[in-house]
Amino acid sequence: MMRSGFVALCGRPNAGKSTLVNAIVGAKVAIVSDKPQTTRRAIRGVATTRDWQLVLVDLPGLQRPRDVLTERMARRVERSVADADGAVLVLNGEQPIGGGDRFLARSLAQAGRSVIVAVNKVDRLDRARTLAALEAAAQLDVGEEIFPVSARTGRGVPALVDALVARLPEGPLLFPAEERSDLPEALELAELIREPILNRTRHELPHAIEVQVQEVERTDEDELVRVRALVWVETESQKGIVIGAGGRMIKAIGVAARQALERRLGAHVHLDLSVRVRRHWRKDEALLDRLGIE
Repeated sequence: MMRSGFVALCGRPNAGKSTLVNAIVGAKVAIVSDKPQTTRRAIRGVATTRDWQLVLVDLPGLQRPRDVLTERMARRVERSVADADGAVLVLNGEQPIGGGDRFLARSLAQAGRSVIVAVNKVDRLDRARTLAALEAAAQLDVGEEIFPVSARTGRGVPALVDALVARLPEGPLLFPAEERSDLPEALELAELIREPILNRTRHELPHAIEVQVQEVERTDEDELVRVRALVWVETESQKGIVIGAGGRMIKAIGVAARQALERRLGAHVHLDLSVRVRRHWRKDEALLDRLGIE
């Protein structure tokens, strides 16, 4: 009998949850950026061996709800933790423990789930700072074990995986062995387009951006895939920033996004990218439904 189950990854924004999911799965299933709200959906990454299947739920970073969008994100975190077989509290080892970390620790303790703490980014810390970060994590008084890890380099990740697998219940495969994520293709491609936008914009703009893939058209031979997508922003000034002087910004975004899509699809991609203004889209329930943000 195999072991299989769901593990929720919780943590403050920029703790490195998505990078950790990608490292465990061995493939890019979640986009990575140092901007808050990079992860807006609960993205499941699937890691499978002959003996176990670990389904990792990459959750949005904890933040105080400010609009309908962030309210939905907060509810998603609560539901995913309640439904999971266990949880990982991911801490940013470079930063001191904050109120958000303590709130999450209390919430996980109250949820009654098996919890492991991962102190991430230890590749950037010397021995003294690593020990200090581990001691601070221990003072949260949550978690059966604490692991120092570097999601970026893979240091400490195998030991963390072993501990997670040991806590999984016995059961059959939950997803096909070859599957790496359950994200629908249109949403996965939208995320790959959103990533270079996040990495090229600053300040509040990343919060106001979302991407919607409207069409994915394949040729008979699957040698060329046409992708048509919309970039939603909230103001004309934001639209101007995304497009850039002489269209240089949107061109650079398009080149980077097309390359990411080609790696994912294994085919040449023609990307048709348009920028649209929709005021207060983060409060638009119908649009959030269409964007797959539950």
